[in-house]
Amino acid sequence: MRVAGRLAADVLDMIGEHVQPGVTTDELNSICHKYITEVQGAIPAPLNYRGFPKSVCTSVNHVVCHGIPGERKLKSGDALNIDVTIIKDGFHGDTSRMFFVGKPGVQAQRLAQVAHDGMWLGINELAAGKHLGDVGAAIQKHVEKNRFSIVREYCGHGIGRGFHEDPQVLHYGSRGTGLELKAGMTLTVEPMVNAGRPSVKLLPDGWTVVTKDHSLSAQWEHTVLVTEDGYEVLTLGAADRANASNVN
Repeated sequence: MRVAGRLAADVLDMIGEHVQPGVTTDELNSICHKYITEVQGAIPAPLNYRGFPKSVCTSVNHVVCHGIPGERKLKSGDALNIDVTIIKDGFHGDTSRMFFVGKPGVQAQRLAQVAHDGMWLGINELAAGKHLGDVGAAIQKHVEKNRFSIVREYCGHGIGRGFHEDPQVLHYGSRGTGLELKAGMTLTVEPMVNAGRPSVKLLPDGWTVVTKDHSLSAQWEHTVLVTEDGYEVLTLGAADRANASNVN
């Protein structure tokens, strides 16, 4: 799981410089696919997963999640989530990150920051003996305090040899409720945060989820290992790994 997580993070580190005005999301997908299969010797988990046609998900602006890469050209000011899951030696690493094309708008930047901080507040609740409700409660409190909303229909999940395993990791809830966490569990924390209302709808392609009110949405995701006294994030990018080593 550590190897798979590191490889997934490396894909996001690699693709950042390619997120430029004029590039299509399909071109980004192709670059990721080639890197995963030819450089990493790994498998892009989304490709053909329940019929998904591409190797990564690209969700732009009001797309909440599961955006299918296509011919859309990115333009300056767009906010883009790239979601990467790779399989290496039978294990999955799953992570996503927000990218800005050119100069972001003030709201997009603030929304992405609140979603990022909410994810980390949830991760910081992880430890053996804590409950999943503690994670959701921490995220929900932060997001709603900042007058944004949490998407309820989609959530984090257990992960390992399977892409999506139990338990479901809700990004809202009450402390002391839900499954008690045990050391050795691996799961994703990936809050989807909307600038407007939390309501979403699924487009006719069967995958792309958008905000009903067309407001912006932002998401970050890490795969995390629960330990006896806390957690270990398995999908830290190079910059976060460097920061963590400096702190230590």
